[in-house]
Amino acid sequence: MIAHGLALLGPVEEPKNQVTDLNFNEIETSSESTPSLQTYEARDGTRLSYRSYQSEADRVLVLLHGSGYHSRYLAPLASRLADAGVATVYTPNMRGHGPNPEKRGQVDYIGQLEHDIDDLMAHIKMTHPNQPIILGGHSSGGGTVIRYAGGSGEHDIAKYLLIAPYIHHESDVNNSENGWANVSLPRMIGLSMLNQIGLTYLNGQSVISFNMPEAYRDGTETLTYDYRLQTSMHPRSDFQSDIAGLDEETLVVAGTDDGSFHAKAYEEVFASNQLVNVTILDGLSHFGILRDEDAQKVMSEWIED
Repeated sequence: MIAHGLALLGPVEEPKNQVTDLNFNEIETSSESTPSLQTYEARDGTRLSYRSYQSEADRVLVLLHGSGYHSRYLAPLASRLADAGVATVYTPNMRGHGPNPEKRGQVDYIGQLEHDIDDLMAHIKMTHPNQPIILGGHSSGGGTVIRYAGGSGEHDIAKYLLIAPYIHHESDVNNSENGWANVSLPRMIGLSMLNQIGLTYLNGQSVISFNMPEAYRDGTETLTYDYRLQTSMHPRSDFQSDIAGLDEETLVVAGTDDGSFHAKAYEEVFASNQLVNVTILDGLSHFGILRDEDAQKVMSEWIED
């Protein structure tokens, strides 16, 4: 079968140790300056880790990290929001990521991350009963939020915050020339074809790797994803249907100098959903938007509104 052949061809490139188009210096965050990791139990019994930034606020923000790394780099935004009393912030290490995942770069089935989010929500509600929960994400974490919103089931989410979110490789937002990812298109196509007819036994194959400079690697990065994880972190092929699932007020915020994505295309991509407000800030990079005081102010005011 052609699909079987495609799924087995085109091995994924090894992650390169140099990429020049992204400002990786803006993800540097000392482990000593971030809260210690805590854990919660997912429905399959796995202990998954997260950081919590506590405040006196009467609302909670769950903020998901992007591809290749983990929750620590979100500390500048999370600590700013908590210290200012805007929200108590939880930053989970998504399954397959973090310092010591059970299976780095892998999940057990497509959609498992959505179940993990539900389980984290239940855990948080034990500590913050009756407080509204905002679900947010940066980069591929934003893509995970869009997928979650577009999935089946009821979502008890007050608002959605999307920070430079990944949409889809066929979206005008996508910038395939930024040097970050090496995708095995034959494997992606072949596995997609097999999944359409219900054959999933090859889904554990790697399909993408990420080029993080050696200077910013510390052994906790996750530079290769299998098909299940890669699919679980992004909106479905009909990404407009997932965008329609954003059924509460939503803020999309990105910078003109993003580098990873074409930020000016967000307006058109989200135009079909009247609940979505897009704010593009001048001069900010993909990671710099997490540290910039003006961007933090925009997000703070929107969260508190």
